[in-house]
Amino acid sequence: MQRRRSSAAFTVAVSVVMLLGAVVMAVVLLLSGAPGALVVGVVLAALPVAPLVAVYMWLDRYEPEPRSLLVLALGWGAFVATSAALLLQVADGLLVGSSDGWSTAVVAPVTEEASKGLFVLLLLFFRRRELDGILDGLVYAGMVGIGFAFTENILYLSAAYMGQDGQPGGVGGAIGLFVVRGIISPFAHPFFTSFIGIGVGLAVTTRSPAVRVLGPLVGYLLAVAAHAAWNGSLVADDGANALATYVFLMVPAFLLLAGFAIWSRRRERRVLTRALEDCAERGFLHPAEVPWLAGIRARRFARRYAETAGGAVARRTMVAYQHEAVELGFLHHRYLRGVAPSDFVVLGQEHVDRMAALRPSLLWPQPTRPTEAQLPVVPAEQQRTPW
Repeated sequence: MQRRRSSAAFTVAVSVVMLLGAVVMAVVLLLSGAPGALVVGVVLAALPVAPLVAVYMWLDRYEPEPRSLLVLALGWGAFVATSAALLLQVADGLLVGSSDGWSTAVVAPVTEEASKGLFVLLLLFFRRRELDGILDGLVYAGMVGIGFAFTENILYLSAAYMGQDGQPGGVGGAIGLFVVRGIISPFAHPFFTSFIGIGVGLAVTTRSPAVRVLGPLVGYLLAVAAHAAWNGSLVADDGANALATYVFLMVPAFLLLAGFAIWSRRRERRVLTRALEDCAERGFLHPAEVPWLAGIRARRFARRYAETAGGAVARRTMVAYQHEAVELGFLHHRYLRGVAPSDFVVLGQEHVDRMAALRPSLLWPQPTRPTEAQLPVVPAEQQRTPW
């Protein structure tokens, strides 16, 4: 009960902060341009959002994160991180008087990565059980980055439409900037903040106190460094080195990070399989269920079979059972590594109890040979085997 109250409090607090951030950004947007310019900015800024979100949802398929938290991450990036970074940069301009070049190359990376990374750090402290490793950190950091880029792009694209610094503006000016920000470098903000996600992911998977502290800190410093390198190339020598920085630094770094993310996703199946097999040995589920739970294609096949055999209700039951089993598997993996959350016994028992309640209604795919029987049911006396 205490855990549920804590989760609800976290959601409410973040939602309130998001509302305040949305008000700030609404005022900024209304003051920054004419209605026509804002419409153009919003439409163009929205175009990359769905493809970017789809990429991170694909990474998140083995153990899908709660949709409510993913929406909060997007909202945090779009409203809270943008408004916080903007206020900090305005304060820097008024109190410190930084030059435009210094503000772009140094102040912006420091403030923007701090405001974006704060959401992932809050998850580490208040919703730690939702973070099972590096891939989860990457997904949440990416969602925050997408939200941030969306709002920032509205500002830049609206300004480009109105024309500035002697530029003619209009639709042509806005589209020209959209090509740079929405097509050539749409992953920029998610990429920068991904380093923080990796650091937080390391913090939840290690038993080393030093790594738990240094992981997020080093991740933040790397995010700032990557962001500063990109921004600095845009302002140094009037952007003469921007193309070289993009081709020889940003693209290779992004490809390395993308490869690492794909490797982490593939590794999740092996991790889940081993954890579920150990769960089966302890009596939490039957060994024959493991293949239908560990592989994404097998999960889909089992859901289609359940729907064909028993309709929509049977499919929902299968989906719910698979969800509980996957959550149990990743929780058990953290237990085996010695990095499980303090309330892992309660969490694990909740998953086991819900699986036990769903199991009698499951319709598993039947073997092709008529001599074989349906998947056996875990005996009731084995369903509460302690860790």
